Amino acid sequence: MKELNLKPIIMECKMEELTNDEQFLLSKAIEMTNNSYAKYSHFHVGAALQLENGEVLPGCNQENAAFPAGICAERSAIFAAGALYPDVAPTTLAIAARQPNGELTAEPVSPCGTCRQVIIETETRFSKPLRILLYGKNKVYVMDGIKHLMPLSFTEF
Repeated sequence: MKELNLKPIIMECKMEELTNDEQFLLSKAIEMTNNSYAKYSHFHVGAALQLENGEVLPGCNQENAAFPAGICAERSAIFAAGALYPDVAPTTLAIAARQPNGELTAEPVSPCGTCRQVIIETETRFSKPLRILLYGKNKVYVMDGIKHLMPLSFTEF
């Protein structure tokens, strides 16, 4: 038996260490937490997706009493991009969240498993990694591709 040593690379930084474009994208994700409909979880998530053509598409979670009928912020932004710009690759995805008390999370929040799979499909579709920015008041996590969150991912059969 052989042990596999999988090593994700996740950079930790402060907001001010990011590029102006990345700071803008995170600011948009933070702004989108205010548009979230989180009646049941009270956990408001916002996302902002930048495309190669410069467009920035917002997303926020939308809950429903029938829980599978809702959608996460990340997927709402990615699916909007697919509908509006089907042939334009996304370059960067920013994610932020507010706690039930309305405060932004101190630590970065990462995508759920379903969103991770959608990000994998997006990277596979466009044959390039998607830069991911996860916001927390204390720090920001930056990674170049979902493989750093899901090193053994399902891409096709």
